[in-house]
Amino acid sequence: MRGESGNSPPAGVAAGHAQTAAAGVEILADGGSAADAAVAACLASCVAETVMTGLLGGGHAIYLDAASGIARNLDCFVAVPGLGAKPRDAELVHLEVPFGTELVHYAVGPASCGVPGLPAGLGALWAAYGRLPWPRLVEPALELARSGTEFPSAHAACLAMLAPVMTMNEGARIYSPGGSLLAAGSRLEQPGLATALEFLAAEGPASVHAGTIGEALLALSEERGGLVTTADLASYEPSWSEPVEVGYLGRRVLSRSGISGVPDTLAHFPRLGGLEPDARALRLVQALAGSADEGHTTNLVAVDAEGSACVLTSSLGLGSGDFLPGLDLHLNSMLGEADLLLGPLVPGERMASMMAPMLVLDGDGLELAAGAAGGTRLRSALLQSVAGVLDEGLEPQEAVARPRLHPADGLVHLEPGFEPEVAPALESAGYGTRSWPSLHHYFGGVSLLARSGGAGDPRRNGAVRTIE
Repeated sequence: MRGESGNSPPAGVAAGHAQTAAAGVEILADGGSAADAAVAACLASCVAETVMTGLLGGGHAIYLDAASGIARNLDCFVAVPGLGAKPRDAELVHLEVPFGTELVHYAVGPASCGVPGLPAGLGALWAAYGRLPWPRLVEPALELARSGTEFPSAHAACLAMLAPVMTMNEGARIYSPGGSLLAAGSRLEQPGLATALEFLAAEGPASVHAGTIGEALLALSEERGGLVTTADLASYEPSWSEPVEVGYLGRRVLSRSGISGVPDTLAHFPRLGGLEPDARALRLVQALAGSADEGHTTNLVAVDAEGSACVLTSSLGLGSGDFLPGLDLHLNSMLGEADLLLGPLVPGERMASMMAPMLVLDGDGLELAAGAAGGTRLRSALLQSVAGVLDEGLEPQEAVARPRLHPADGLVHLEPGFEPEVAPALESAGYGTRSWPSLHHYFGGVSLLARSGGAGDPRRNGAVRTIE
């Protein structure tokens, strides 16, 4: 799909962790493209943000190539395992994870692991649009793995919710060293990731599908009753496709279809600018009510000096609770995400996903690039932030940081900071309300770069770095 060249957001990276953004900007400063920066940043996120994502997960991306003006979607989400094996039922461990007062149901264990797609997707991005050598893109993540990373407050809060799965098996050594959960400001030490990234640098992305990391995954799957087979890894391929295009406020919005419903919702999204707070909240709830969870997800946005842009969302799901011995790589748990199981599980087929990386173009070119994490809250987080910039005229960081709402099953969840008249107005319209005491991981995480600046989500300790 063809875009226009012109005035673009500043060259830089917005992401869910300062080290993730810094890794991408390091590569931009070295002459890398937006694809190079996205690959390096994503690999860094697989070290710095391991409560959110990991190398053995999956993702979706959208890429705008400034030279050709063509935008393409990349699907590197997980596939259903089991090729070449006799069908059998997955033996799963069922958990309830508290998100504030909400209990979200998950299933984990080795049999919840789908076929990883993220490494192959990063390889596809690099092969199509990269400029720097592959080992150079691995270097920032490798350095992080060797040195350890700061564990920010939002990640510590997330770990406290996810402790039953994150400290299963090998994870206890990483996330509760000495028997105590990592606290904010602690050092996250994952020395095995350095070994894994050394394999990835030497063997390329194929290390996960036809190399050393893949062999370790198959051995663990066989030992613990997982479903991933040699044929699954060998047959996996990322796929490129045309973006879905919808109009919004005279702009062209490019994204992907899927169970998020983002394009359909945005095509009919109400105007919000100039409304009183109660009327604005009611319009948002009416537009967003009803949604389809891979909740532990991260997003990054990279734009280079030529105006090419990449938005990449990745996830492990909750994580299976199993880590490759000696490599500290957490298996994904996508087969345990109930809201992604929309029909029969057919080995080799891609699983459904809420992910919706987005580009917004006007007559002058790329105006905004954004994406979000948050499972069922992804759509509401992303659209409230994008509308804040494009409709309500807010600076990007203000739009991303301000309080959000999320309707679910007739109940509207409200972050603190909404005006006092908002909850009574929603209740008069027939909605129940629940006020949260603070900004929370539950309400998603948005990364955004626009002509007017960039934004990282404070709910995830997000960060923005630009090339001066």
